[in-house]
Amino acid sequence: MKAILLSLAAVGLLATGSAHASQALAQKNNCLSCHAVDKQVVGPAFKAVAAKYKGDAAAATKLAEKVKKGGSGVWGAVPMPPNPQVNDADMKALIQWVLSQK
Repeated sequence: MKAILLSLAAVGLLATGSAHASQALAQKNNCLSCHAVDKQVVGPAFKAVAAKYKGDAAAATKLAEKVKKGGSGVWGAVPMPPNPQVNDADMKALIQWVLSQK
């Protein structure tokens, strides 16, 4: 029983650490200047992005393109500026994190 509880605690810490790491990446890459997890700021909430792309197998590719090149029209008139400085590893982690929001 003790081993099971320790295993569950370890899994919980890993999941929490991953969430904090991805939020740290969002901060590092200035995503949180225009976005928040659960409310619209300048851009949409990450939870809204996850809901919009839920079930879309091409979502990660579409979002990576938006991050790198910028875009407009999907969420209103305010354009998202291009962010070519975000490296591929950070982008992949950030997009997975955004799409995991519920």
